[in-house]
Amino acid sequence: MTFDLNTLWFVLIAILFTGFFVLEGFDFGVGMLLPFLGKTDEERRRIINTIGPFWDGNEVWVLTAGGAMFAAFPHWYATLFSGFYLALLLMLVAMIVRGAAFEFRSKDRDPQWRATWDWMIFFGSAVPALLWGVAIGNLLKGVPIDANKHFVGGFFDLLSPYTLIAGVTLLLVFLTHGAIFLHLKSTRTIRHRAAVVVKAVGPVATVAIATFVVGTYAWTDSFARLGVNPGLVPVLAVAAMLGAGAFVHRNAMGWAFAMTCVAMALSVATVFMSLYPRVMVSSLNPDWSLTIYNASSTPYTLTVMSVVALIFVPIVLAYQGWTYWVFRHRVGPDTTLEY
Repeated sequence: MTFDLNTLWFVLIAILFTGFFVLEGFDFGVGMLLPFLGKTDEERRRIINTIGPFWDGNEVWVLTAGGAMFAAFPHWYATLFSGFYLALLLMLVAMIVRGAAFEFRSKDRDPQWRATWDWMIFFGSAVPALLWGVAIGNLLKGVPIDANKHFVGGFFDLLSPYTLIAGVTLLLVFLTHGAIFLHLKSTRTIRHRAAVVVKAVGPVATVAIATFVVGTYAWTDSFARLGVNPGLVPVLAVAAMLGAGAFVHRNAMGWAFAMTCVAMALSVATVFMSLYPRVMVSSLNPDWSLTIYNASSTPYTLTVMSVVALIFVPIVLAYQGWTYWVFRHRVGPDTTLEY
């Protein structure tokens, strides 16, 4: 790997997506569990309040990643957003509805009103979780891109057995990740129900991950690019996944949550490692793939962006870390509920 400004911004975008999947992953999971683990309105309010201080801040990671992609690699941004337009529109609508649901559900005491918004939170969490997995599958498998860097396929070109497996896998991983987080942030009955979900869904997620790995070997060139000796990152990702299961079995949920965070972070790193130096793979001709060089901005633009990132990224990280520290306590019967 030649470390230049193009590579630097490829790595920074990978880090931003890592933060998004690790942090937004658990609140997508909690959102999907909301209608099922909350049996009363008070219980559902408690569940929402476990992610209440975090969910909107977690979404900033993907907005920042998109902005960085637009500025550093405009051809990547243009091809990705034009080719995945309908899928990204569905994702955006789902996330807008989800955000509105958090704010509107408690504005009226009518049970039907609140139940409707609770299901909007469910769909607004499940749809993006599924579509992000499909998007990752397409990045690895490749999409029809011509010599002019144009996406020349349609919506259904993005759907295949492999990409759907990727979507379902990510949804199940987020569900497990969210259930572990909910166990850590809840008390009494909700905590017990979350533990039951973790032990039920976790093994299914593990099988889905194994299926996805096999599909990646069969339908992409990722294993060939990583080589016989893939390096420490993919190996540690698998080890972290197995470690999470071991800690769940021992009811050490704090360590299990740490392991799922590590596993997802290293899995995202593995995806970007298997792509490098490409950013989008052309299924029509490998030579037409977008790379960090033919899709990038000018060196001057990358230089200015690097200076700005050096100043502001540490500030954002410190602020978000402070937020998690302030709201680190469990949400129980004596907690003031904001949602």
